[in-house]
Amino acid sequence: MLALSVPLYRRRIGRIALDTAACVALSALLVVSALAQDAPEKAGPLKLQLNKVETAAEACRITMVIDNTRGASLKSYKVDLFAFDTDGVAQKRVAVELGPLPPRKTLVKIFDFPGIACNKVGRVLLNDVLSCDGGDAGREACLERTETDSKAGIPFDR
Repeated sequence: MLALSVPLYRRRIGRIALDTAACVALSALLVVSALAQDAPEKAGPLKLQLNKVETAAEACRITMVIDNTRGASLKSYKVDLFAFDTDGVAQKRVAVELGPLPPRKTLVKIFDFPGIACNKVGRVLLNDVLSCDGGDAGREACLERTETDSKAGIPFDR
């Protein structure tokens, strides 16, 4: 009778070992899954589009489309812009607050480059991001993820 109980004992130990290994593997999978959910999602590009320019008295009025459809909310997003004339000479500098920017939203902002007519603007440069408050992004990270585009017939670069 003792000889019959030994194989049963070994089968039970084998089954316990197999169940333990399965539990450890499942626990590891759950931990990895939880960590992946807690990891912050990388913010997508923040797209600035120079959409339209029009003369407004003694200024060049700019219509800017800000596409934050793949980014987090920003309380402040202030940019430093330069207008260059058609000969490539820097003419006007303006700091513009484009925020607040809600998450997953596209906005339109209108502002002026005072003292320069639109037909004298040959290029607009995103010189820097002066402030970028909100989410986990710092000023440098916001500058890195900012992309520029133009539909206004005037180049807009960074």
